[in-house]
Parts: sequence; structure tokens; C-alpha cells
Amino acid sequence: MERYQKKAIVHDLQKKMVLLAGPRQAGKTTLAKDIAREFSSSTYFNYDSLEDRKILVKEAWLPSVELLILDEIHKMPKWKNYLKGVYDTKPSNQKILVTGSARLEIFKQVGDSLAGRYFLHRLMPLSPAECEKVHASYTLDRFLERGGFPEPFLAQDLVDANRWRLQYVDSLLREDVLDFENIQNVNALRLVFELLRQKVGSPVSYSSIAEDVAISPNTVKKYIQILEALYIVFRVTPFSRNIARSLLKEPKIYFFDTGLVKGDTGAKFENLMASSLLKHVFAKVDYLAETFSLHYLQTKEKHEVDFALIRDNQIEKIIEVKHADSSISPSLRYFHEKYKLPAVQVVKELKREWASDGIQVVEGLHFLKDLYL
Repeated sequence: MERYQKKAIVHDLQKKMVLLAGPRQAGKTTLAKDIAREFSSSTYFNYDSLEDRKILVKEAWLPSVELLILDEIHKMPKWKNYLKGVYDTKPSNQKILVTGSARLEIFKQVGDSLAGRYFLHRLMPLSPAECEKVHASYTLDRFLERGGFPEPFLAQDLVDANRWRLQYVDSLLREDVLDFENIQNVNALRLVFELLRQKVGSPVSYSSIAEDVAISPNTVKKYIQILEALYIVFRVTPFSRNIARSLLKEPKIYFFDTGLVKGDTGAKFENLMASSLLKHVFAKVDYLAETFSLHYLQTKEKHEVDFALIRDNQIEKIIEVKHADSSISPSLRYFHEKYKLPAVQVVKELKREWASDGIQVVEGLHFLKDLYL
């Protein structure tokens, strides 16, 4: 199936270098090669390939190549300066597409080395909204059972989908993590990973996990940061206008692959909501240049709402997620009435949609398919 972001990437390639980031096996290489068909000539190099690496070091591709695709180039020493040099000396007709499975948002922290030279695009797993836009068949239960990564989602046989996931997890924890950083205790990291699979939707205490795994809280935090950097998990922090305060509070951890969640249907549905909302936020940032972020709300009195969409540091909408209970959450009502916030309760199993005192109660699939992406 054709990915929805293809046209936007082809458009941006006419202006600047494009950095295409996202989880391993989310479809970046497939999309890049699909984009290559839009150009008269293209060449693809993967830094993980020894032969390709030799060519990359020498910059030994033809100047006439219209599209240059560089995969996993962030693994090259001093890769930022390398990309800057390639971009600044390329022929005027040459376009550059850079892909990678680590968070290329770190480009934003590299000073002026690539400033003004690139557009960032983040390719996330499939979502109901994207399936709607490209007219691909799907069901909500299929997303909960298989996640949104293209190979397991599109597989005809559930067994094949499960086999993919076993291999995926093994390669992430054995290869990608070690490529990313030198980890002394891989078993401890794997235990942290397994514990997180069981804690989706709940605020995560680094100290509690540290006790369970017999490592320090700082090590737990470091391991989670590595899992984040490799697009395995993402944190949703409590919203606060004081960013420092927000970062000190306990985050909730979700997986880019809903199929990794160990829990009931409610936990999997909340994870799907989280990943779909994050994809929506990324699209708003990457394609509309809007300042969006995803958080949750929590007070000292333990009033908590699952998600808050933040635009320009103001709450645009608060969202509570339920599996089957359509009665309005007391915490959702509390925030709605006290702060006059637009509120919606999203329910997976709902016979009919309704509203009460300005709070909408909507069916899960209806809400998900209407997100921006």
C-alpha cells in the first residue's frame, strides 16, 4: 500500500534535504524506494552494508544521480558534518533523502551544522486515520491484535504476524540497542522492557522498576531513554506550563507497536490511542508547522485524564479512554467544569454517541479515523 506521506516528501525534496525518521520496520526503506520511482535516476546506500560504506566514505556516486538515498547514515562518525558537506557540494539537480531508525529529532540539538538544510518527516506505524486516507481495509480489532507495523498488520496469517514480532523484539534488544550504546547488562535492560509492557497506561516509577530489576533508578531512566531513542517506547508526561516541573513527575510509557502490550483489551486500546495521537501530533508539527504536543493531566488530589492535546502551550482538548464504560469519568468532568476545557471520552465498545454538559462521548473507531493522520 502507498503511504500517505509520500506526496509531501516528494514535494519537500524539491526544496531541501529530507530526513525520514521512524521505528525500525515502519516502512521507511520501502517508502524511500517507492519515492525513487518518481525520479529519473536514483541510488540507495545503507551504511550497515560494508560495500555501501566504502562508496559513502569516498562519495563515489555519479553526479548525475537525481535522488540520493542514504539509510542509517547516523551511525557514521561525524555524520552531521558529512551530511552538511554532501548537501553543500551536491549538483543543483540532486535531491537527498536520509532515513534512519533512531530519533533524527536529535538534529534539532546539533547547533548550526544542518540548520536550514532539511525538512524532518516522521514515519510512524499505520493508523486508522492513515488507512482511511489511502483507502486500505482495516478493523479496530486488527490494530489491537497486530499493531500498526506494515508486515504483521498486512500478514494474512496471525501466526506469521506473531513470528515477526518475536524476531523484531530480539533484533531490537540484541542488535539495535548494542549499536546505539554500549550496555553492560543487557539482561537488565530486557527486564525493564518486559516490565514496561505490563505497565502501559499507568504512571511509571523509576524507583519501583529499579527495585524489581536490582539496578539504580538512574540506570532505569537511561534504559528507557535508549528505548525512546530507538523508537520502541515513548513517554507521555503530565502537562505543566513549567516544563522542568513536568519532567520531574512520573511519565506514562507507551509502545509504538501496540502488539507488544501485555494486558487486557483496555490497555491495548489505550496504547493504540496514545500512538495514534502521537502520530497526529507529529503530522501537525511536520506538515502544518503547528506547535503541538501530547501530555496527560494529573492533580495532587489524583484527578487524572489520560491525554491532553497541547497547542501553543495551551490545552486544546482533553481525552479519556475507556474500553466499554460510557459513563463519563469523574476526573474528565472535573477538569472540564473547573477549567472549561473541551473534553471527549472515547469508548471502544459504544452503542451510540452522545454528549452531556459539553462533554462528548464518542465511539473509538470514529474518533481515531478522523485524526489528522
